[in-house]
Amino acid sequence: MKLQQLLSYTRKAIDEYQMIDEGDKIAVGISGGKDSLTLLYALHGLRRFYPKHFDLIAVTVDLGYEKFHTEKIEALCQSLDVPYYVVETDIAKILFDERKEPNPCSLCAKMRKGALNEAVKNLGCNKVAYAHHKDDIIETMLLSLIYEGRFHSFSPKSFLDRMELTVIRPMMYVNEADVIGFQHKYDLPVEKSRCPVDGHTKRQYAKDLLKQLNMENPGVRQRMFTAIQNGNIEGWPARLSREEVYKK
Repeated sequence: MKLQQLLSYTRKAIDEYQMIDEGDKIAVGISGGKDSLTLLYALHGLRRFYPKHFDLIAVTVDLGYEKFHTEKIEALCQSLDVPYYVVETDIAKILFDERKEPNPCSLCAKMRKGALNEAVKNLGCNKVAYAHHKDDIIETMLLSLIYEGRFHSFSPKSFLDRMELTVIRPMMYVNEADVIGFQHKYDLPVEKSRCPVDGHTKRQYAKDLLKQLNMENPGVRQRMFTAIQNGNIEGWPARLSREEVYKK
């Protein structure tokens, strides 16, 4: 995937779900993975010509794993002229040494997002961008169906009342396969996850299941995504039509 295509998908999501307003200060949560680095490229590129002006910063929550390095990420941010901040935490120690969590993913995500949201709020941001792509949204729906018995997935845009912070997901129209292609084409400085349960989670199960379903039923991934968009899921904002986007 070329940068121009990434910018097109990103702008489509931002326009249809009204993710960006004039004067926003947006933080990109940088995990070091391919998704968040791709999102950083997308918002940096979009900022150059988007009609609504916004500021951009990048923030990494360091979970405390050994050998997690941020030097290459910092260098990338400097090349893009995006301020970069690292938030130090003991999340890994709490999960694996103190609590010895057998299934740490849910608590880890909650603690990580809490640390990120608090940090970006203190840095003066009113919005934080998460790097969830189309496959993430579908996989979350599958997890919700299988383990919760409800049809649900996270919203493209949501307001956190307690933090007075808006979460946006500008890569919701981007396929994971395209992110992988972008990563290789632009040689993104990906930092490998140090989590000991990486690749052995319920989300990995949903990812493998979605891949199998789409192989056996070509096009099912897109049909599932369409069902999510049209499913009147609680918390999802209204989506503007192409005509409504052009009027704004």
